[in-house]
Amino acid sequence: MADLNAISEALQKGKANDVKQMVQAAIDEGVTARQVLEEGMMAGMDVVGRKFKNNEVYVPEVLIAARAMNAGIEILRPLLISEKVKPRGTVVIGTVKGDLHDIGKNLVKMMMEGKGFNVVDLGTDVPVEKFLSAAQENEADIICCSALLTTTMTEMKKVVEAADEAGVHKQVKIMIGGAPVTQQYCESIGADAYTPDAASAAEKATELVSA
Repeated sequence: MADLNAISEALQKGKANDVKQMVQAAIDEGVTARQVLEEGMMAGMDVVGRKFKNNEVYVPEVLIAARAMNAGIEILRPLLISEKVKPRGTVVIGTVKGDLHDIGKNLVKMMMEGKGFNVVDLGTDVPVEKFLSAAQENEADIICCSALLTTTMTEMKKVVEAADEAGVHKQVKIMIGGAPVTQQYCESIGADAYTPDAASAAEKATELVSA
């Protein structure tokens, strides 16, 4: 019987080729794509996320674990579609207008994907209108705004205001994060959630879509 725990461990170590081979072997043995995803790969990314949050692993380890996750997902994607496995939710993510930093955003994206979300990455320097139009086009559950500069943080407030004006803020939650961002700032602009790190962001997103 396929050892899904071994897939989880290989993913944690960033062994992309091993993950790919073990995922294929599990599928050949008749394990469902959903089971491989949830009990093998997502379980592995959960461990990585927890260790990252506790400073037991760092950005490079997260990146190679995510690369291993993607290697396995390549095999699983068509099978998940045929098994009609729906993603946990859809997240639109981007760094706000005027800000070109993307390491934090990319980590959040990886952690969200590790939790089973479909993530639409808008990149950096994203204008308010683009966050809103992408959320509506993709029927997103959450908009995630990242900023690393105090000068660009104000764009987050504009995203919240635009969502309010468009009448979509009831359907779409707005999460914010980045070095200068605080819980206090989150509350002051009417955003739905702030988290201090990528692993917490993925956990919070899971909470928000389950609520």
